[in-house]
Amino acid sequence: MRVNITLEHKESGERLYLTQKNKRNTPDKLELKKYSPKLKKHVIFKEVK
Repeated sequence: MRVNITLEHKESGERLYLTQKNKRNTPDKLELKKYSPKLKKHVIFKEVK
C-alpha cells in the first residue's frame, strides 16, 4: 500500500517535499537528504504525518 507523506526539516520548520512510500517495505520513518532553499544547502528531511 503506497501512502503520501510530507517531509519536514525540524530545525527550520520547512515542509517542502511531498513523496510516496510503500508502508509494507519501509515501515520506519523515512529520512531523505534534500535541498533547503532557506538554508541554501542540503539537509536531512524526515517524514511527518
